[in-house]
Amino acid sequence: MEGTPVANLPAVTDADFETTVLKSDKPVLVDFWAEWCGPCRQVSPILDELANEHGDKITFVKMNVDENPVVPSSYRVNGIPTINVYQGGEVVKSIVGARPKAALLRELEEFIA
Repeated sequence: MEGTPVANLPAVTDADFETTVLKSDKPVLVDFWAEWCGPCRQVSPILDELANEHGDKITFVKMNVDENPVVPSSYRVNGIPTINVYQGGEVVKSIVGARPKAALLRELEEFIA
């Protein structure tokens, strides 16, 4: 895991965001992150675990804000990590900052229960 802060989540880009996220038939969690972001590295393995445990109910993807500036700015992502959950093309939940697993589970309960 060393050197790969966002290990397992598939990446989404400005180009495929609409298809992958907005048009998904199930909720999609997008982890907005960057290489230089320490808290992003803390939350990444937690999201990997959640994806393994709940990936049947909610899709988990990551977006590098440095490589993909369009989507984050259109959703006013100012601080990272920002975790947005999209459902039916809309942001239905936004979590800003790193959280422990238990807190993330509480925040995501309505999507994974």
